[in-house]
Amino acid sequence: MHVALVGAFPFPYPQGSQVFFAEQARALQAAGARVTLVCYGRGAGAVPADLALVRAPLAPRKLASGPSPAKPLADLALAASLLTAHRRTPFDAVLAHNAEAALAALWVRPLMQRPVAYVAHTILVHELATYAPPQFAPALRWLGARIDRHLARRADAVIALARAGERDLSQHARGPVLRTPPGLAMRLVPTPAAIAAACELHGLDVGRYALYAGNLDGYQDLAALAVAAREIAAPVVVATHAAGTAPAPLRTVHVAGAEEVRLLTFGSGVTLLARCAAGGFPIKLLNYMEASRAIVARASVADTLTHEHSAWLVADDAKPSAWSAAVNALLADPARAAQLGAEARRTLEREHDPIVLARDVLAVLESLGRSAATHAAP
Repeated sequence: MHVALVGAFPFPYPQGSQVFFAEQARALQAAGARVTLVCYGRGAGAVPADLALVRAPLAPRKLASGPSPAKPLADLALAASLLTAHRRTPFDAVLAHNAEAALAALWVRPLMQRPVAYVAHTILVHELATYAPPQFAPALRWLGARIDRHLARRADAVIALARAGERDLSQHARGPVLRTPPGLAMRLVPTPAAIAAACELHGLDVGRYALYAGNLDGYQDLAALAVAAREIAAPVVVATHAAGTAPAPLRTVHVAGAEEVRLLTFGSGVTLLARCAAGGFPIKLLNYMEASRAIVARASVADTLTHEHSAWLVADDAKPSAWSAAVNALLADPARAAQLGAEARRTLEREHDPIVLARDVLAVLESLGRSAATHAAP
């Protein structure tokens, strides 16, 4: 099976969506598929040698996630590039990552005559409003809901990453809905010396800070963490590739690359995920789990974790005091933090095997292909 993975974003780029995009491509290849990536016309860094990539001729200047006036034209170019690639070497199915890529793939589906599965990284009714001032929130939630409904109805299948996404999109979908979280191929644990060196570079003591690693977008709710940080008896560090800074008293650490983030994750005492946009499964959560770190997160974005077993989960409407209480309790009890972290890693091994998940996705795509062939038969 030749699968097109379409991403309406720059690639490569050090952000969760692009990391998942590449890792799913590798897992699909390992499961026996041929994979071609189709994305915007530029990225940050060298294209991985193990992945086949088709670039559209256009790309917005803004590389980070979120709305941009230049994106609609770039998305049209993306759709045209997908169609051109298909005519050159036909695809059997399309996996469209995120809403814009799904729209682009659906525009050319009548010409390709191939099934399009929408990989829903998030639910726009929850996320879209976080990119604008509060007065625009009602209109953006309305628009987000319309896009969610439109894509679920038009796509041949939906791949939801979390229960919230499955629940929201299933009520509109005309095809199968598969809930499958992202996978992670685990690597060797870094040496204590490497971890200590990364911490020392930023003036941090191993095991004595709380960490959020990721972008600074509004849906990450770093404002809540900033309030909580005033009551936390240790530095609360934000490790990011973004150019901006997190709100005080959070301590922003600008990292050189993914390996530096990984070392700082292994060196932390507690990891944090305050993300407030339900419907996706953040890749950083998998990185926390791989590092066997104690995790404090909102329950709606941590599907495979269980409160007081593999993480400390707080309610979606939890006040900052709940975050500070959780972090202080775990920092004061390293044995309990270690137990939660160890179980988080076991959950990663059990629930996030990338090859197993890729086989599930391929099974859906193959069933769509068989169904299309049956309907096309005379």
